[in-house]
Amino acid sequence: MPVYALGDRVPRIHPDAYVHPDAVVIGDVSIGAESSVWPTAVLRADFGRIEIGERTSIQDGTVLHTTEEWPTVVGSDCVVGHNAHLEGCVIFDRCLIGSGCVVLNRAVVRAGSVIGAQALVPEDLEVPAGHMALGIPARPRPMDAAVQAEWIDYGVREYLRNAKRYRHELRRLDA
Repeated sequence: MPVYALGDRVPRIHPDAYVHPDAVVIGDVSIGAESSVWPTAVLRADFGRIEIGERTSIQDGTVLHTTEEWPTVVGSDCVVGHNAHLEGCVIFDRCLIGSGCVVLNRAVVRAGSVIGAQALVPEDLEVPAGHMALGIPARPRPMDAAVQAEWIDYGVREYLRNAKRYRHELRRLDA
């Protein structure tokens, strides 16, 4: 896996985290225990810092970037879907960030929230805890707590299981 320091900015990857060999991690990135970063994801902390909590999955093709002023922080027990783009935002614990969505600078997604696929969370929007945000631009609305918990628990559980499988079973055949 390409992991790069940039000057004094050095990634810190917990030994129990799984980073796929085709993911890229650059600069001031912290990845927590049992988290996973999947193929072609790019975590580029060249201006500021990126923090990933524990048991969080950053799925294929996702881009996390940051600015000097606003770090990109993703809490624990989160699922960040395929091809998402997170930039200078804060995602609290137990959130589901849908495939293809964009979450921009200074946006805050509170605990237990769901961002729908392809949604655009604009700068400065705060999604309240336990809400779902859909659309372009995203508009928060209350969400059934049982459904929210089921979606997030399922995603976290499946990616924990898949990361363990990849750690033990992935082997390259063309090398």
